[in-house]
Amino acid sequence: MSRAQRVRALARERDAVIIAHYYQRSEVKEVADFIGDSLAMANYAATTQAGTLVVAGVRFMAETAALLNPAKTVLLPEPEAGCSLASNCEADRFAAFLQQYPHHTVVTYINSSVEVKAMSHVLCTSANAEQVVSSLPENTPIVFAPDRHLGRWLEQRTGRHMVLWDAVCEVHADFSLAEIDRLKGAYPSARVLAHPECEAPLLELADVVGSTSRLLAEVVDHPDETYIVATEEGILKEMRQQAPFAKLIPAPQNTPNACACGECPYMKLTTLESLEQALIHERETIRIPTELQQQALRPLRRMLDLSR
Repeated sequence: MSRAQRVRALARERDAVIIAHYYQRSEVKEVADFIGDSLAMANYAATTQAGTLVVAGVRFMAETAALLNPAKTVLLPEPEAGCSLASNCEADRFAAFLQQYPHHTVVTYINSSVEVKAMSHVLCTSANAEQVVSSLPENTPIVFAPDRHLGRWLEQRTGRHMVLWDAVCEVHADFSLAEIDRLKGAYPSARVLAHPECEAPLLELADVVGSTSRLLAEVVDHPDETYIVATEEGILKEMRQQAPFAKLIPAPQNTPNACACGECPYMKLTTLESLEQALIHERETIRIPTELQQQALRPLRRMLDLSR
């Protein structure tokens, strides 16, 4: 029996489902029960009947699943799978920051710790951020955290001024505008797809700006075109599977790595071995104190209600 087969067998034995983000390793996604972006993962976690949820993603995703399922076992196979946005918005610093804006509504990106979520009025993902911000009454003063690039894009899209926390995604903020310009010269008909966590000059250049699922849908809807894709490289497999005739060019980064494209080191920590060990030993179980769980669940539920 292969390791992939053992993982699937263990999941069945443990009444477990494996929930994977698009950015995970290919072999991890192949054993997953569900694959999606952060919003889709949250919606799936809120509705699944399984007793154990194995989150093949990063810590904030596992915490989100635990918030929605306090009576279930939620496992994070790789304890070190963090997020540069969450780690650069520490709860104590955020609390001190919010003291300067006591009458503001706090809109927080889901890429944040459970402690930061608990200080928020409503959460958002890149897929529903525009909808969430637009739902607030006009003239509502807003704090947006933690991604400043997403925040500035939302200001342009909604016309709402927001006080922005100063953090960025280390992957999306590192795409090279100069190299993308060079690629546009080589492929003049290519359309640039960019995640809103990218820097403003790149978003201005892009033909389509949107969440991971939005960019995937664009390729599927126009499967015969050429695309320069400025988001984490893990989505390229889904794009190739669903639109095999599209020409996909990963956007180069300023700091080259082995594939010369954007790869999130945290997303790639999860392996088939760590999934297997998580199922065998229930590693690492996400536990959230009751009071914190109740505080953080309110803005999460508000987001999900707005998204329905």
